[in-house]
Amino acid sequence: MTDSAASNLRPVRAPWLAALVCALAGFAVFQFWGNATLGYIHTRSLFWWWGYQWFDPAAESEHGILILGLAAWLLWRNLGESAKCQVPSAKFADRHSAISIRQSALAMLGGLALHLLGYAVQQTRVSILALLLFSWGVLALAGLSDEALAKSDGRRWGRAAAFPLAFMVFAIPLNVLDTLGFTLRMGVIDVACAVARITGLEVVRNGTQLFSAQSGYQYDVAAACSGVRSLMALAALSLLVGYLNFRAWWTRGLLFVLCLPYAFAGNVLRIFVIIIAAEWLGQKAGMTVHEWSGFLVFVIVLALQLATVAVLKKRRKSESESEGESGNERESMGEDVNSEGTISAERSREQDACASSRLPPPVSRLPFPTSSLLPPAYIAAAVVVAAALVTLAAHRLDTLQVSPEVGVYVTADGRDPVPLPAFLGVDWVGQTLPVSAVERAILPPDTGFSRRSYTAVQDRAQQVFVSIVLSGHDRTSIHRPELCLVGQGWTIRGRFEHHFDYPPAGRTAIPATILRVQREVVLPHGGGRAVMSSLVAYWFVGRERVVATHWERVGWGAFDRLRHLQSHRWAYVLVQTSANDGEAAALARLQAVLDQTLPVFQKPPPTKEIPTARLKPPRHQDPERPVAAALSERAPYRQIVAFYDEVSG
Repeated sequence: MTDSAASNLRPVRAPWLAALVCALAGFAVFQFWGNATLGYIHTRSLFWWWGYQWFDPAAESEHGILILGLAAWLLWRNLGESAKCQVPSAKFADRHSAISIRQSALAMLGGLALHLLGYAVQQTRVSILALLLFSWGVLALAGLSDEALAKSDGRRWGRAAAFPLAFMVFAIPLNVLDTLGFTLRMGVIDVACAVARITGLEVVRNGTQLFSAQSGYQYDVAAACSGVRSLMALAALSLLVGYLNFRAWWTRGLLFVLCLPYAFAGNVLRIFVIIIAAEWLGQKAGMTVHEWSGFLVFVIVLALQLATVAVLKKRRKSESESEGESGNERESMGEDVNSEGTISAERSREQDACASSRLPPPVSRLPFPTSSLLPPAYIAAAVVVAAALVTLAAHRLDTLQVSPEVGVYVTADGRDPVPLPAFLGVDWVGQTLPVSAVERAILPPDTGFSRRSYTAVQDRAQQVFVSIVLSGHDRTSIHRPELCLVGQGWTIRGRFEHHFDYPPAGRTAIPATILRVQREVVLPHGGGRAVMSSLVAYWFVGRERVVATHWERVGWGAFDRLRHLQSHRWAYVLVQTSANDGEAAALARLQAVLDQTLPVFQKPPPTKEIPTARLKPPRHQDPERPVAAALSERAPYRQIVAFYDEVSG
């Protein structure tokens, strides 16, 4: 190589060193300031937070390590295939490499900015997306070595890494598919029950429960049997099959979309096989089938996807043969097809290889002048400065003081919500329920609690549970109640929105989400089994607003954190009662208890109709004593005290 050519290539060796510097800067940010939530996984490392959930069965992300291995293999495969392609001209390569180096710089800087946003709103999954974007920028910059430029347009590494890094999205834990899971579960139950009845099996359905008419077996179809837990893994499998077999994105997208009906069919077959096993051999045999039949869903989905691939390939082959016959007909009719217009089989294979990596066809020309490229050292310097600024900003966010303003009344130390009253008039007596050691261990240490279980004096079967959880600095103090309910053995059958009155009635309302839940209980003294139905109402109280859903709370919390640069506290209120006497009676019972507890623990919601001062409750040093003192002269007081002593043990 001549001296001029060597000097022309020498500047482009720097991207390797620049990419290494950028990678080290990004690693420091994501390792030491990668995770802003310290509730369930106490670590600042984004890598540890993400990888930990791949080995945690409760996270339902065990397929993450497999996704990582497949992504690494796809990167190696794409690099090998794209190595056959070279640049067609110096002008083309000069222009596109300049584009590539700018794209890598924007990707790394954009990834750091996105991570800072995720850190500010305490959404670690956003930071994972930022990590993937930043990683693509590093690889795209590293691909601008002189060896890569001699074989490609400088974007070989970036293009080769695009799909593998996007594929890593399926390894992100996403426990947000409750609604989809419930819909799938009810659909699976409906179809499996219908198929069983068509085949002559007498299956009785009660909500999410299936049992035989002769009581030979009884199952509650859990969320896992709906396929939603394995849906991410199945979706990744479907997309991988399409990517390896087709180049057209519409075909890949079709295979990806077909994952959902295929997963549905697989779970229907799984439930049907369990019913057959239980019908023939009993409950224990059905449970045995249930344990190993989870792999059946993957086998079914994979078989259906491969069958679809075969059909699509056959269809494409038929179309290619038709086009070939048309070309032969045109040639036989005298059309001019010279030797230069004929593509050899070897060259055709080379073009297919280049097309698969989306690069231009191969030529034999050498690299190009690099005068139009932004010096990689400048990019490395910009990324290091940006990483330093993100680090300082993250440190500043970590030191944010928790805002003292909150939508519920708190104790003198500001840690916990005020205790709930022990007596509600002469009708209800409350019993304090301690916070379990498991809750204390899982939730952040500055999480506050206040809870009681109220029992009606006239009818001890009527009970209402009231719980307030107050977040601290970490937003993970507050979570979706659906997670706890499922963990406690409840099955969620449905949900709807409801508004409770904030006293006085009819003046303002509290929006709430109502969950219809049920579970099976064993009756004492050999009374058999019974299904317990219940209504669970919950809402979230912020500094200036009350919302009914978890995602509203997350959105407003992030907005307030960015707007005020303060960590505002939220309270999570939950009330629960039995619904065996009907939903109308249950809602009335909840409202009766809230009429006397809401003014004690929750500040009046913002309203234009009711001045806040008029509804502000009196400040009590001891929330139990004033009620007892007010009732001390009444005749039923001794009866209430005796009842309270009895229920309190």
